[in-house]
Amino acid sequence: MRDPRYDILFEPVQIGPHTTRNRFYQVPHCTGMGHRHPQAEAAHRGVKAEGGWGVICTQEAEIHASSDLTPANEARIWSDSDIPTLRRMTDAVHEHGSLAAIQLVHNGSHAANLYSRETALAPSHTVVDWGDPIQARAMDKTDIKNLRKWYVDAAKRAKTAGFDIVYAYAGHDMTILQHFMLSRHNQRTDEYGGSFENRTRLFREVIADIKDAVGDTCAIAVRLAVDELLGADG
Repeated sequence: MRDPRYDILFEPVQIGPHTTRNRFYQVPHCTGMGHRHPQAEAAHRGVKAEGGWGVICTQEAEIHASSDLTPANEARIWSDSDIPTLRRMTDAVHEHGSLAAIQLVHNGSHAANLYSRETALAPSHTVVDWGDPIQARAMDKTDIKNLRKWYVDAAKRAKTAGFDIVYAYAGHDMTILQHFMLSRHNQRTDEYGGSFENRTRLFREVIADIKDAVGDTCAIAVRLAVDELLGADG
């Protein structure tokens, strides 16, 4: 017999326009299978759904070729050609009555772009902190406009691929949205730098952009590391 103290864990929960069948929520985590092994990735997430988890998330999904973490094997949502791969995962999860979530990310100065050969991007000029010592250039207003569009395009692809929940990921010192928020990465003097309100501007814009892109069909989730924001003005 189940201890009634834990009954709440099995109650459905409303998440945006969707309802998860229980409170067992598999947060985003890497598997090492990613975009190169889509069948294994889908099977792994499907087994979790079959086992009873109410929500199943991907690992981080790179939204653009300038966020390339190769040789790491994360998810990708660079173009429409990635949709069928991701659809394998959502189909496997939905087959067992669970919700599927995707964690959209641009890695900024954490991505060396060894495969794509794209120039690394950052709030301010800096060195890429992962892999080879590659220089990331400071983003201008056109780059910021492009970044926002990449998030919109990725969110629309996520919706087409069947995801129920779409994340804006800004944590763990490895995402461009968080890099903008932290003064140690952001030395800008325009409306995207300086005060904490200015440094959070891009994050707030991207969340609004994603919501507009998916409408009322997907829930919007945010992932950030609160402890890393403490003292962010220091």
